[in-house]
Amino acid sequence: MSVLETLRALADPTRLRIMRLLASMELAVGELAQVLGQSQPRVSRHIKILCDAGLAERRREGGWVFLRTAVSEIGSPDALGTALARVLVNAEADDPAFGAQCAEDRQHLGVIRSAREATAADYFARHAAEWDELRSLHIADGPVEAALGEMLSGQIGRLLDVGTGTGRIAELFADRAVHLTGLDKSPEMLRLARTRLQHLPAGRVTLVQGDFAQLPFPDAGLDDGFDTVLFHQVLHYAFAPQAVLAEAARVTAPGGRIVIVDFAPHEREELRTAHAHARLGFSDAQIAGLLTSAGFDPAGDRALPGHELIVKIWTGVRRNERATVTEFPRLANP
Repeated sequence: MSVLETLRALADPTRLRIMRLLASMELAVGELAQVLGQSQPRVSRHIKILCDAGLAERRREGGWVFLRTAVSEIGSPDALGTALARVLVNAEADDPAFGAQCAEDRQHLGVIRSAREATAADYFARHAAEWDELRSLHIADGPVEAALGEMLSGQIGRLLDVGTGTGRIAELFADRAVHLTGLDKSPEMLRLARTRLQHLPAGRVTLVQGDFAQLPFPDAGLDDGFDTVLFHQVLHYAFAPQAVLAEAARVTAPGGRIVIVDFAPHEREELRTAHAHARLGFSDAQIAGLLTSAGFDPAGDRALPGHELIVKIWTGVRRNERATVTEFPRLANP
């Protein structure tokens, strides 16, 4: 990060306002334009300057472009980013006019949040019948979430929620995770997740569009990668689950955990056509083999019988041949 480029990028009142808004939550370009009361092309020019200076980051999801801050008081990649974040926070207190403008801008974020919630409610209303039909075949979500919480005891570090969908599972573990990363292939689902998670601090959540067969993250090392990788009712969409779990292993830190929530083998063939399921459940032996070949040691499982479909939870620990990591102990069979 160049000091001169950074200072030039911040030498504009609108860009300062944008940085303070992004410190509150991730926003689409159109949402920023709405809050700032400026045209979208003009806001886009400001965004380009901030992104070129390394102060903000763009992420495309379908036809939308979302922005997030690249600096924060905690977790910035360099000391300059941390210092700049603190300067912007202090500027609100020391400059009454700037502080008042930022406070007014944040009030407008309530309109953005309400619009997102209305869109989410409409989506759920349109799909409620088909989801209710699927839920009627297995145990309710509550007992599954409770069992999942018991099996993932303690702190869970850096969480990757693969196929995050509406963001419900990410929200469930928000208080126990250092950072949440939700990945989904569907831009519409990511917008639902963003609505559900928008109450969390901006620096705690990252939502990424991507494919579980080709995760857009670097290889994990001894000191980085994800500590917990979660597949909640996702693996049955994989035509090649072995490749998907190999990708999960690639980004999981040594000693990190994987958790798979899915169905035991069943014969509901209509789920292939009605809900795009590529796999009609998994046996314990299948999951154990998949985990082992991917680089995980199977570490425990639990069955949650419902109506026609049995929900299973399987866990594993990422093997490490070079070092022993004890931060996340192996889970015992319940």
